Amino acid sequence: MEAITGVFNAQADAETAVKHLQESGVPHDRITILSPGNNHKIASEMQSVPKDASEQPGMGGALGALMGGGVGITGGAILMALVPGVGPVTAFGLLGAAILGAAGATIGATTGNKMEQALSQGIPEDEIYVYEDALRKGRSVVIALADGSETEGRIREAFARDGAESVDAAREQWWIGLRSAEESRYPKSTRSFSDDEKFFRLGFQAAMHARTRCLEFDQVSAEMDAVLEDVKREHPGENVEEPFVRGYQRGREHYQQLCDEMTKAA
Repeated sequence: MEAITGVFNAQADAETAVKHLQESGVPHDRITILSPGNNHKIASEMQSVPKDASEQPGMGGALGALMGGGVGITGGAILMALVPGVGPVTAFGLLGAAILGAAGATIGATTGNKMEQALSQGIPEDEIYVYEDALRKGRSVVIALADGSETEGRIREAFARDGAESVDAAREQWWIGLRSAEESRYPKSTRSFSDDEKFFRLGFQAAMHARTRCLEFDQVSAEMDAVLEDVKREHPGENVEEPFVRGYQRGREHYQQLCDEMTKAA
């Protein structure tokens, strides 16, 4: 499976895209919408999630309770969870639960192995920080799993028709939003930020990987070293290590700051 993502400025446009995906034959359990959530949106969320005739009884009608970041979920329920550094997020179904779980939300154990299976089917954990940035900006994200090139084509066509921004474009917007601040705090040395930006950014992005960002540094240093070695192999003879490690450390600090800001606002 491959995850195809579209980022939408309006939730209504995201819902339209999901409708088109379902009409084109993409199964509903391979699609989810992530939207910024709050308690006032619950009733409308329950009404707006697209349904089709194949849904189980109660699909779209079961709501995960927001209780200290924990959420329970059934079959194809709407769920709501607190995502570290983002806040309340609503999603749909087991695919949505898998993504929110990978993002650090506490998801009820009733999903069991089904959620683990969804995660193993191609959800890109290294892109979750891009989804989170879009959600913080009030945008909605649609993720659909494709099982082949034909399905992938239908998904991309639906996203393009309904005005989605690609995850690559959203990633660029994420970095543009950070770049000036990171340049201003970059240590003054014989090399400029623009000289080191490429590898600094790669390190920063590596630190945002959902699998490692909440852990102590001694728990992730080996993985950081492994990614660094891959980058060195891809760019022989270039000054990689210093800016990459500096970027990795700044990425960890940045994510912690987002979490701290959310905690203070709660």
